[in-house]
Amino acid sequence: MHDTGIDNLIASARAILASRRRPGLHYVGAAVRTRSGRVFSAVNLGATVGRASVCAEAIALGMAAAAGDTDIELVVAVNDRGEVVSPCGLCRENVSDIAPAARVLVPVAGGVEAVPIAALLPNKFTKDG
Repeated sequence: MHDTGIDNLIASARAILASRRRPGLHYVGAAVRTRSGRVFSAVNLGATVGRASVCAEAIALGMAAAAGDTDIELVVAVNDRGEVVSPCGLCRENVSDIAPAARVLVPVAGGVEAVPIAALLPNKFTKDG
C-alpha cells in the first residue's frame, strides 16, 4: 500500500529537479512538507569549489523559513535518476536543528521509509554538551 502524501512529496522533489536541472549545477531535488500541508521544493546549487555548494534540502528548509512555516513534518531528497537518497551529514544537522521532530524519507529494500531525524543523527552534538 502506498502513502499518497509520501508519493506526492517524492513527486514534488522529482518535478523540481526535472524542470530546473542543469547538468553540473543541479543534480539533487528536495521537498519538505510542513505540518500545515505546505510543500517547499528546491534543487541543489553545485559549485566548482565543492565547499561552496548548497544542498537542495537546505534550500527547501530556507524557503520554508522565509515563508514563516518551519514546523517541518517530512523531508525527501532525490537524485538525478529520481531515486530517493539519504541526506548528507550537513543536511542531517540542519534538519535536526530546525525541525527536531521531522521525519526523513530514506531508501530501504523494496521502497522508502520515513524515519525520525534523530535516528539518522545519533549522539548529536549540542552547544550545551
